[in-house]
Amino acid sequence: MDITHIPSDSHEQVIRVADDATGLVGFIAIHSTQMGPAAGGLRMRPYASEDAALNDVLRLSHGMTFKNAAAGLPLGGGKAVIIGDPALQKSDALLCSFAKAINALKGRYWTAEDMGMSPADMAVIAAETEFVAGLPEGEFASGDPSPITARGIFNALRCTARHRFGTAELTGKSVALQGLGHVGWYLAEMLHEAGAALIVADINPDACSKAQAAFGAEVVHVDQILAVEADILAPCAIGGILNGQTIPALKVKAVAGGANNQLASPADGEALHKLGILYAPDYVANAGGIINVATEILRISDRAGFVAEKLAAAEATMDAILSSAKARNIAPHRIADEIVLQKMQASAAA
Repeated sequence: MDITHIPSDSHEQVIRVADDATGLVGFIAIHSTQMGPAAGGLRMRPYASEDAALNDVLRLSHGMTFKNAAAGLPLGGGKAVIIGDPALQKSDALLCSFAKAINALKGRYWTAEDMGMSPADMAVIAAETEFVAGLPEGEFASGDPSPITARGIFNALRCTARHRFGTAELTGKSVALQGLGHVGWYLAEMLHEAGAALIVADINPDACSKAQAAFGAEVVHVDQILAVEADILAPCAIGGILNGQTIPALKVKAVAGGANNQLASPADGEALHKLGILYAPDYVANAGGIINVATEILRISDRAGFVAEKLAAAEATMDAILSSAKARNIAPHRIADEIVLQKMQASAAA
């Protein structure tokens, strides 16, 4: 296995991991350990290039620093990615090889489940390193974080609806849901139970067919979901989908979803604000997953109580962000960043 350190002006540590024997090529990025050990999931995707994978891991790890700080967790920000199709190229040998690289960081980075990974994969990784969470079993095992992630997004979506429409009631509201993976599906269930009308899109046609049958969802092509007319857009797939090309085509009044790094750039948050589209900062909305995982990293015995407390706090933070944004006529993502930076400054001064 080959570990190469990549110089970075923005991150504490970035490494490239490769193993010819297993076909492994991936990256681990530690953005900050100021608040505690860096924590963030491991995702596997068929990236178009190593540069694309590196850019993703840098953006995601930066987002994890802000997500963990916003959630009030004593954790820093990190992320890991593996290049490859998880359905075709993932193997126990490949995961074990990557786990050795995680172990070499000696606890500076804790990994967990993300796109293309499962609790069973985390169990494979745990055979080679202790610095892994999201395990399916064990004393502090937190399992699949998807239901908790979806619950936090649902809370954020209701909070956003209250600020945008004057009520958190979703009956009769239309939600355009991009992505029906684990998190997206759980969110769809919650939205359906709340009376929302769903418009869905996913690269997996079977998932769309199931949503149509289970929820009466309207199905549109993945290339159309960002331009449909709806009350709320809930992005729950890849990042960077709110950009100079997609924002002018939006026909929604609010955006609240679970995808990481939804804004391609801070300027896109300003563009949404100018159009009167209320944006729920993603790293506050989707903090449920890392809250769930944190119970394992921090060895929390009362997992249910800890998760409930932190989810309620995240919803209160979202409410404060959207209230301040309205009062000051400032884009919500800027308010969210202000709050996080204040928390980090307070931690550094302590």
